[in-house]
Amino acid sequence: MSKWLIALTVMLPTLIEIVDTSVVNVSLDHIRGSLSAGIDEATWTITSYLVSNAIIIPMTGWLSRVFGRKRYLLFSITIFTLSSFLCGTAWSLQSLIFFRVLQGIGGGALQPISQSILLETFPPRQHGIAMALFGVGIMFGPIIGPLLGGWITDNWSWHWIFFINIPIGVISILMTMFFIVDPPYMKRMKMRIDYWGLVLLSVGLGCLQIVLDKGQREDWFASSLITWLTVISVTSLTLFLITEFFAEHPIMNLKTFKNVSFSTGNMVMFFAFFNLFGSIVLLPIYLQTMMGYTSTLSGMVLGPGGVATLIAMPIAGRLVTKMNPKALLAFGITVAAYATTHMSQFSLLADFDTVIWPRVVLGLGMGFLFIPLTTLTFASIRKEDMGNATAIYNLLRNLGGSFGVAFVTTMLARRAQYHQNHLVEHLTPFDRNYQFAAHQITRTLQYNGLAPSVTDQGGLGVTYSNLIKQATMISFNDAFHLLSVLMIAILPLVLLMRRAKAGAAPSDIH
Repeated sequence: MSKWLIALTVMLPTLIEIVDTSVVNVSLDHIRGSLSAGIDEATWTITSYLVSNAIIIPMTGWLSRVFGRKRYLLFSITIFTLSSFLCGTAWSLQSLIFFRVLQGIGGGALQPISQSILLETFPPRQHGIAMALFGVGIMFGPIIGPLLGGWITDNWSWHWIFFINIPIGVISILMTMFFIVDPPYMKRMKMRIDYWGLVLLSVGLGCLQIVLDKGQREDWFASSLITWLTVISVTSLTLFLITEFFAEHPIMNLKTFKNVSFSTGNMVMFFAFFNLFGSIVLLPIYLQTMMGYTSTLSGMVLGPGGVATLIAMPIAGRLVTKMNPKALLAFGITVAAYATTHMSQFSLLADFDTVIWPRVVLGLGMGFLFIPLTTLTFASIRKEDMGNATAIYNLLRNLGGSFGVAFVTTMLARRAQYHQNHLVEHLTPFDRNYQFAAHQITRTLQYNGLAPSVTDQGGLGVTYSNLIKQATMISFNDAFHLLSVLMIAILPLVLLMRRAKAGAAPSDIH
């Protein structure tokens, strides 16, 4: 069977699953209005999908062994397609949330299964090309998702953001039936079900995802809900680690972390997506709240960065077979850190070119980072263990993004308060800069024909408004700067990773 046909078969459902993680965001107001729900209630349509998705991803390797990988892949695509139809026909917010949970359960397995099939189908020397295909899919989804969701919602209705999955899902089911064949080691196996591991992992990751998604909105540990969910998550995940160590057939085989390249690669991937998702969340907030950009203009800033990633990945896929992947990985990390450093220098006077180029450079860096990182991470993993390894890798990638978003939104709010308090200390009538600014504002208001009493009050209002704006701008600089520092900090980890030796079997490399 042609490896390219197999690649198309597994990437098609993966792409629509990734699109669905972001397609709802831009349609939230329409969904809220249609189903008579509040803003906080409506956001559960996003959170419910992310939670069920996060729970299923690490179980993928185990479920593939229990049911057989092809059978489980078909089941996942079928559930995803059917639940997409049900989401489109939802009659209330509660029904939509329930169907989104089902959609997340169906979609969670698609990324790790696709990645493991690609790594098994392509020979080791072509793993760079295989991961370029996979990378294009996972990077293209977040780019096209908001654009597609916005266009469909504006021109048709929000129901169609789910209905468009149905024909693609049906085609994917047929292609999987005809073109995917399980190797002997991925056939269905009889094994004892790890019930404790199943429950503890589900509860731990489910609570963690809710904490990360809702934490800042609920003011973190000032909320009893967030506090209790954190306690439950930490307790459950700790017990899960202990349980899995002694389980005969663990849901997640944590012994894979004994492989230094694999464990290091997961750490690098976590912080890489921490940086990427943190940056692409901060940018539109900065552009729309500080610079007055519309959603369309913000999209025009973010879009070229995604295109740059799509261009860089195939190039990196070719280069990774011709040069040391560690050098290519170090280059990608450095470029990404350089781009984020430039973002930390944004100001209230930045023009369009100033904000778009760092995003393009970040996109290039991520393209050159993802391919060699994935190649090095899985270089010494046996094919029999690939399903478990890709499940762990995709889990940590997604968690990195979730932690990054939670971190930057929290830091933005807290640092803005800090800088506001600091700047207010200098906002006194005895400060020369304040006197000069107040005089200029008063003259401007008087020139516009306002009475002296109004100009005094207006001058104070304008001055304080500018102070808040400057404090918020500095908080954006702080957040971008810390992201760049974290990115540089992972650079030494590249030295711990090992490339596959020519002609050596993965099982021979430790």
